[in-house]
Amino acid sequence: MIDLKNFDWRTLRKIVDPNAANDLNAFLEKLPHHAGQTALIAAGIAWASAGALGLFTAVQLQSLIELRSELQNAKAVNPPVPKIRNVPVDKNAVESFVQGAREIYRGVDIKASGPTIAITAQNTASFPEFREAIGHVQNGGQGWRVNVDKLCVGRECSNYQLGASLKISRIDVAPASQ
Repeated sequence: MIDLKNFDWRTLRKIVDPNAANDLNAFLEKLPHHAGQTALIAAGIAWASAGALGLFTAVQLQSLIELRSELQNAKAVNPPVPKIRNVPVDKNAVESFVQGAREIYRGVDIKASGPTIAITAQNTASFPEFREAIGHVQNGGQGWRVNVDKLCVGRECSNYQLGASLKISRIDVAPASQ
């Protein structure tokens, strides 16, 4: 807190006096004679360097602020995306499905091996039943995703005339992480 009783009002009058600017001007004009030109040049270079560094810093800081703003806007625009992955179907669910399909499609051989179903036929005359069995697997369990691992017809197959290997999985959707 300023103590107004002990304040030196004469010093304040000298600073705000209209001739104070003239005194500063006179001091700056006489400075080269008192300090020497080399010292003034060195001081000028130091001040110019400091000014240039300050200007460069201000420009870079402004650029950085704009870049950060753009990054925040880009993050705000991008919605969180859930993670999607394939999960193999339970072996018991596939086995029970195959048991039911064997009863329906007696002209083809249907086997389960984990999450994979193999459908084979000994001759090409069984093609309609073979095709229907594959369609039945495609529409099999709830949420099943069926990928054709192998499909062969005729001479392409080794021990049979028609063959298909179908991998069964489910899609698992994990919540989006922020």
